[in-house]
Amino acid sequence: DVQLVESGGGSVQTGGSLRLSCAASAYIDSSFCITWFRQVPGKERESVATIVARSGRTDYVDSVKGRFTIYKDNTKNTVYLQMNSLKPEDTAMYYCAAQRATCPTPGSGYWGQGTQVTVS
Repeated sequence: DVQLVESGGGSVQTGGSLRLSCAASAYIDSSFCITWFRQVPGKERESVATIVARSGRTDYVDSVKGRFTIYKDNTKNTVYLQMNSLKPEDTAMYYCAAQRATCPTPGSGYWGQGTQVTVS
């Protein structure tokens, strides 16, 4: 099993930046797909950014394109989400999820415990 631990969340002002980290207990090899999700109470969990390790392909939800960047550092077994130009609507609990062969969904994959991001 793979354990994931998110960190880097916090409270920031509108327009500020945060870098979220997702540290994995195992090497994130080319078979993995890693996705950052976010969820606001009462709303559906939303896929924010995805990176496919095998190809390096990344995908983003439209609302964060140009502001967020997902990338990985294999030497640290860590996937990052750099968030710039933060807006109040980015406020959510952010989760990292990973799965082999296919990308994770809200109901599949390995999940971290989440880290809270608050923008005001």
